[in-house]
Amino acid sequence: MTDFSIMMPFAPQRPEQMLPFAALTQWSPAACLWQGQGNVGDTHISFAHAAAAGFRVPTGTSVNLMPFLHPYDAALRAQTLAATTGNRVVAGFGPGGASLQRGILGAPYRSQLGAVREYVTVVRSLLDTGEVHHEGEYFTCRMVMARYPRPLVEIGLGVLRPRMAELAGEVADVAITWLTSAAYLRETLVPALRRGAQRAGRRPPRLVAIVPMALRADGRDPVELALTSNSGHMRLPHYVDMLQRSGIEVDMAADPRASGRALVDGGAFLYGDRDELAVAVKEFVAAGADEVAFNMAGVCMLYGARRTLGELETVLESVAS
Repeated sequence: MTDFSIMMPFAPQRPEQMLPFAALTQWSPAACLWQGQGNVGDTHISFAHAAAAGFRVPTGTSVNLMPFLHPYDAALRAQTLAATTGNRVVAGFGPGGASLQRGILGAPYRSQLGAVREYVTVVRSLLDTGEVHHEGEYFTCRMVMARYPRPLVEIGLGVLRPRMAELAGEVADVAITWLTSAAYLRETLVPALRRGAQRAGRRPPRLVAIVPMALRADGRDPVELALTSNSGHMRLPHYVDMLQRSGIEVDMAADPRASGRALVDGGAFLYGDRDELAVAVKEFVAAGADEVAFNMAGVCMLYGARRTLGELETVLESVAS
């Protein structure tokens, strides 16, 4: 059975701004509330605030960027969040782009995959056993962490390209995609997840697709919506490469509107009425997604949070019916 979830459409400047979306998650068929990494506020604090306000829902981070958090701190925060919410937590991680690594660490990781593997090794050991003895090229940690009863914490990896998908297949509980088309999931990422899992002698991780979308309405421009919610990602080299691999050509420096149109036409940004969106979402399910999280950031940025909440509820009802 596939789950359908909500992606916070903006990074809250104040944690109470999350409450309406946490409430919708609790009162609707939504399975989880997801929040991405931002530079405005801390994701874990916003989730904890929602729990303290009475909205103790399953949560997911998509994704916490590794340069910001030592893996010990990442494990401690994930465990604390699970205990605070009383619900499952997907602790999603990713290395970020080379420019971010350079800005925080002074230089990019020599090997993205090597750094991610070490990071997950430390976090998993701490969460599973309460201790870790790891000395690697990128991370060293010889520590203990108190363990106590708490709900499940799943380790997720942000996955854009085949090699990271294979690594997720080996070491992660959850693979998390962003801005990918259903066809790219089916033809590229799902086979890579299976290859990695087979190599490690385990089952493939759950696949969560975070999908940008908007309901069709008079006066709306789908290209504007696509660019409003995704233009930042469309300028990052690793996203450009992923989109090109999926047959979506983007060049934001040369022609932003053509790039936005390619995103819509290529199925990486969904636009349509409630029935059309339900059909498009089910294509992600058929491609192998175990959970689809609805990202209406463009709607929120252009039309506000109240409109976004109503449209999220509409789409959740349409796919659940």
